[in-house]
Amino acid sequence: MKQHRGPGRLCRSVTGAVAVALAVGGCGTGGGTGHAARTSRPAAPDGTSSTAPASSGSVAAWRKWGLTQLPAAPRPPADKPVRLSATGTVPVFTHIPTAQKVVFITVDDGQEKDPEFVRMLRDLKVPITMFLMNDAIKSDYTYFKPLQALGDHIQNHTLHHPVMSTLPLARQKEEVCGDQKILTREYGTAPLLFRPPYGAYDTDTRIAVGECGPRAIVWWRESMQIRNMQYQSADKKLHPGDIILAHFRGPSELKGTTMTHMFANLLRHIREQGFAVARLEDYIQPPAG
Repeated sequence: MKQHRGPGRLCRSVTGAVAVALAVGGCGTGGGTGHAARTSRPAAPDGTSSTAPASSGSVAAWRKWGLTQLPAAPRPPADKPVRLSATGTVPVFTHIPTAQKVVFITVDDGQEKDPEFVRMLRDLKVPITMFLMNDAIKSDYTYFKPLQALGDHIQNHTLHHPVMSTLPLARQKEEVCGDQKILTREYGTAPLLFRPPYGAYDTDTRIAVGECGPRAIVWWRESMQIRNMQYQSADKKLHPGDIILAHFRGPSELKGTTMTHMFANLLRHIREQGFAVARLEDYIQPPAG
């Protein structure tokens, strides 16, 4: 197990079957691909299958937010490129293997609860995946329910946002299982995925995640700051299947910039490179049952 330090945070990588790229600009202080037996399609929060392409808001809605409409996302593949197993060591992945010109937006923590961001996603219909940490969201669990109602999935990001690789297995299980229990209770669906704070994980993290319920660990290839995106790739470009990291942050952490302005800047970067935004869970095959 090798340890890497990115700007202001600790990251881990593994070698062998799962190779994790060095992360850039990971989770703030506020807050490989797995293949196994093919099973049923991922369920949306209402229990239905996520088979329709991610929709895009109207041209007028995009103009309202000072943006130009993104390309429409293609229909999700029937043959999911990532297939998860109910048993065994959980895989770690940083991107989705696909030739489709799509990227995936993930938003971490949950500290900022800006009503304008909910209105923005209702208007634009851009799918996101939320990795929520209980310390950040417990002041208002209900804020995230309208986002869930849009089809945006809620995933596990620990109770307290620790550097997981510094904790013994028992403490790591408390962090993952505790968040899993609360998120399942509050939102009615058990998280399938886990993101370690700061991108830091070790062998014990993978054991804890597997024993607590999630079936994969999700990293990222790009991270959104305030106006600019940080890239891992040498060419400083998006690539098909890339997972992008952003955060629920407000003006106090974004140097006076609102979350909606940060997210608008992210969408501009994506559009400039000709990508659509797809729903991460539509490309993942969960375990049977």
